[in-house]
Amino acid sequence: MMMVLFQNKIIYMPSVPPFARKESIKDYKNACKPVEWRQEIIRSLDGTKIALAIGKNQTRMSQRALTVPEDGGLVIVYFQGNGSSLPPRLPGLSSVLKHLDLLEQPVPCTLVALSYRGYWTSSGRASQTGIEKDAAATLAWAQNLQAKDRFTTQLVLWGQSIGAGVATTAFANLSTEQKHIARSSTASGTESGVNAMILETPFTSVSNMLIAFYPQRWLPYRYLTPFLWSSWDSVKALRTIKQQQTHSLQLLLMIASKDEVVPPEEGEQLMKLCDELDFAVTYRAVPGALHTECLAKAQGREGIVDFLSQVYQDGKRTSCL
Repeated sequence: MMMVLFQNKIIYMPSVPPFARKESIKDYKNACKPVEWRQEIIRSLDGTKIALAIGKNQTRMSQRALTVPEDGGLVIVYFQGNGSSLPPRLPGLSSVLKHLDLLEQPVPCTLVALSYRGYWTSSGRASQTGIEKDAAATLAWAQNLQAKDRFTTQLVLWGQSIGAGVATTAFANLSTEQKHIARSSTASGTESGVNAMILETPFTSVSNMLIAFYPQRWLPYRYLTPFLWSSWDSVKALRTIKQQQTHSLQLLLMIASKDEVVPPEEGEQLMKLCDELDFAVTYRAVPGALHTECLAKAQGREGIVDFLSQVYQDGKRTSCL
């Protein structure tokens, strides 16, 4: 009974470690250089104040940009895992932006990271219902950013751990319920305006994770799934996305080889599903990485940079047709 009543406090942990919500962008400024981040406060669909962290690489301001056609770039919307705040994640995200800037053909990129309600400086309390509203408002804000850009940009969703479930659910909701937003987007590729998706250390659903954590049939936990308030069912979401899209979705499925949280079977199931749905999926297992270490490993960072570079190049070719 206590697990049912307090499940949101168990699933969503914005104050772990202690004082996580008091951290600021400036605490990590030196570790993020030369990428500069700023905080933006927007309103969720129900009016709740939510915080975004927004960073850009330096491509368009560098001398190298003089040799690169200004034909757009990437807008990445990032959905974090269930613990801590955004600021500690910014150095890792900055490393991706920096490496995109160092490529032979630099990739102009703006990254918009969402702080769910109840996390960091966002108001409210975390729940799936509320976070879905936050994600929808963030996607609308990002698509508005696309519309203001005088060049064609491509939209990429990136979710880590439970954030992968947020990403797939937000994409599915956008595909079915927010087509009026998509029609005003300048992005090309799919009907929803989303060009690609990165699922980092994802799982299939909260209910499957509950069974994975407690496989013993004599324990009561697996029987609590009908009472879950959060599902984050990526299997259902991906099937919905497939029903709404006529173009093949570019998708990176990144697994930590030593993940101590998500069982390897979860990633394998998602890979099989993506093949079944005929998504253009890239599977990358990061050697030696624990659940939160993909970006800390060179192969993980390189995998994400390579994927984003490919999305960018494919988008350039499409825009020229």
